Amino acid sequence: MSDLNKEYKSAWETYTEEDKKALFAYGERYRKFISDNKTERECIKSMVKTAEEAGYRNIEDCIAKGERLQAGDKVYANYNDKTLLMFCIGQEHIANGLNLLGAHLDSPRLDLKPNPLYEDTNFAMFKTHYYGGVKKYQWVAMPLSIHGIVAKKDGTVVDVVIGEDETDPVVGISDLLIHLSGEQMQKKLGEAIAGEDLNICLGTLPLEGEEKDKVKANILKLLNDKYGITEEDFVSAEIQIVPAGAARDYGLDRSMVMGYGQDDRVCGYASFEAQLEVENPARTTGTILVDKEEIGSVGASGMQSKFFENMVAELIGLTGEYSDLTLRRALSRSKMLSSDVTAGHDPNYPSVLEKNNAAYFGKGVVFSKYTGSRGKSGSNEANAEYVAYLRRIMEENNVIWQTAELGRIDLGGGGTIAYILANYGMDVIDCGVPVHSMHAPWEITSKVDLYEMRKAYIAFLKNA
Repeated sequence: MSDLNKEYKSAWETYTEEDKKALFAYGERYRKFISDNKTERECIKSMVKTAEEAGYRNIEDCIAKGERLQAGDKVYANYNDKTLLMFCIGQEHIANGLNLLGAHLDSPRLDLKPNPLYEDTNFAMFKTHYYGGVKKYQWVAMPLSIHGIVAKKDGTVVDVVIGEDETDPVVGISDLLIHLSGEQMQKKLGEAIAGEDLNICLGTLPLEGEEKDKVKANILKLLNDKYGITEEDFVSAEIQIVPAGAARDYGLDRSMVMGYGQDDRVCGYASFEAQLEVENPARTTGTILVDKEEIGSVGASGMQSKFFENMVAELIGLTGEYSDLTLRRALSRSKMLSSDVTAGHDPNYPSVLEKNNAAYFGKGVVFSKYTGSRGKSGSNEANAEYVAYLRRIMEENNVIWQTAELGRIDLGGGGTIAYILANYGMDVIDCGVPVHSMHAPWEITSKVDLYEMRKAYIAFLKNA
């Protein structure tokens, strides 16, 4: 339990050796997951496979068969490998509401433009368009990998992963040598690297027999030989450029994880595992794993779409007689943890946070009563009664927690999917872990916070 009147104490100090074994085992499962799954599509394909092994069935199959769902049944809904919803049917009528966890699986990255491939001075290059909030200078002079899918005219879809196997080549973006960077060094940090300069180097070897763009032709041949794709196929592709290599234990004591995409797969994975832990709940439980949060939760796979609402409507139809009033009651009576990360206090940058309302590594899961920026603009603010209700659940389940704001008042801020679900009238609060180097190619989290977050999510689903 958090005690705001006591001096900060590390959650590590409360753990037995058995506790630490379970903590490090979870940390390793998580590290492996984010190493193997670097796009939202990869995450969802992996999760669907595991969910099916745990007894979850595709809701579309249930709809097609006209099957009646009973308490304890488990179903999932998958929107184009971009958004995944999981439900475990409760003993109470669904009109009484659901206990929901909601996270996003998309992360800042570089996307290929629709016509990406070109040759310049005997270099084959990819043009990119950055996705989400990135510091562009962080993406140069580091090994990058290529992930995604290519959809072909004949209807086939090809998975592409280059740069993750230790025998694979990597790609990257060159930086300007210090000897010639006088003008660049005079620019503001945000202007030193322009978005149009984030071009990926693919190779320099020309293809024999070609008269024009010989290096580009060789790259196309390599891609065609391995994946059967042509240059035109890039128009119907979703290719992402992400940091190459596995997530790693961070710190000599292995107390942290450094990896790509922890905002917000760190919460998404914990939510997924928590949902798998639920059996025969009193209230129906659900886990929402969505796309596009980094660019405003827009589009068919973002939280602002009707996919979630439609699937709750389908659940009502599969468990009883559907009505719009039942749907409205179910949504408004639901309770949710918006599972997303927050800024962690960093001794290298202490001035950006107000220390009494900052999140600290090792202090457990973080509840943020509101997000937004400056005068709480754009925030969802949880009501006092809901916060007190969650305090009790956390205390009864021995969850170590803390509370925080996202930075000093007038410095900036951020948001999550919380406000979108709150539009239904349900109780929602942000709940995640502190992160260092958020939105950088490699982000850092504390394993003890990860484990307390998992405990918090399980306690919420089973007891809220």
